[in-house]
Amino acid sequence: MQVEVEIVEAPLEEYVPRPAASADVGALAEFWGTVRDEEGGTKIAALHYEAYQSMAKRQMETILLELETAFPCQRVHVVHRRGWIPVNEAAIYVGVQACHRKEAFGLLTSFMDRLKQDVPIWKTEARPC
Repeated sequence: MQVEVEIVEAPLEEYVPRPAASADVGALAEFWGTVRDEEGGTKIAALHYEAYQSMAKRQMETILLELETAFPCQRVHVVHRRGWIPVNEAAIYVGVQACHRKEAFGLLTSFMDRLKQDVPIWKTEARPC
């Protein structure tokens, strides 16, 4: 499986090209995790993400390769943003290409669960003025 993981400080749209068509891919599952206007029942204006960048990137790559056993896929592209991210902007993008949708959605869902549990990325919220 081809894995690409990036941690960036700019809006994610700058880092997410449209995947090239490939004869071995029948499913493309994409997830855009955006900042909502509330966190834990409290209104917020933005989230601030911090990361131990080299460790976070390595851990995401490790998780994806571990998940490949259960969910064989061709390619995965992850872009996680750090810094201040206002409401309505994306904090994470995950694009999975696989032969079938079951593997693509399975890997995507399992990865997001593991990311929140195992990767050294922390968020704090900014309250509106």
